[in-house]
Amino acid sequence: MKKLILAAAVMSAFVGSLAHAEEAIPEHTFTGNFTVATDYRFRGISQTDKEPTLQGGFDYAHSSGFYVGNWNSNIDFAKSIEMDFYTGYKWAVTPDLAGDVGVLYYYYPGAKRDGGTDINTTEVYVAGTYKWFTAKYSHTVSDFFGAEDSKGSGYLELNAAFEVADKTTLGLHVGHQKVRHNGDADYTDYKISLAKDFGFATIGLALIDTDLDEAPGARKLAGTAAVLSISKAF
Repeated sequence: MKKLILAAAVMSAFVGSLAHAEEAIPEHTFTGNFTVATDYRFRGISQTDKEPTLQGGFDYAHSSGFYVGNWNSNIDFAKSIEMDFYTGYKWAVTPDLAGDVGVLYYYYPGAKRDGGTDINTTEVYVAGTYKWFTAKYSHTVSDFFGAEDSKGSGYLELNAAFEVADKTTLGLHVGHQKVRHNGDADYTDYKISLAKDFGFATIGLALIDTDLDEAPGARKLAGTAAVLSISKAF
């Protein structure tokens, strides 16, 4: 969840900095982040069985636009953790328009699906941000989290972030997941979020839902949920 909530804000900050070219941009930038949340929702689906999550990571960015980072979270669906590794390149097209391309590897140490299928997944992505609006497409170059013959699956998302009050951001998100050769698994997710930076931390509340049908009697891991989070960047 944290990744999706912050994506638009990160890109907005990047584009905003382009409008102030007279300000010195450090050649090397190192940042970290830590989050506590009531649930970890990835593309609308709970990864922690609707239980709390601890998450954190770090990023390196070069003034040329190159970046690399790592992000980690507890999960429930496998006896493992999620470790994300990514690298990419951001560039300015105009003061209000920026592009981003990269690759992301989802790593679950020691985790396998039933039958021993590997669930580690690699996606390449491309994104464009215009002022407060971001469009992003992610494309798997491996099977999609172990789903059979699912290489080439895609996720298209639209995000918007508006500052509605001092240090307070309203986020809007809609995304559609298409799982190749597994049409019954295709679905759309939605999210509305509000986050305020209090200085010591950023507190956010997100309302999340999907149109994914779940098995009767199963715990609703893709149903409507409100997720509260407390995060800190340093």
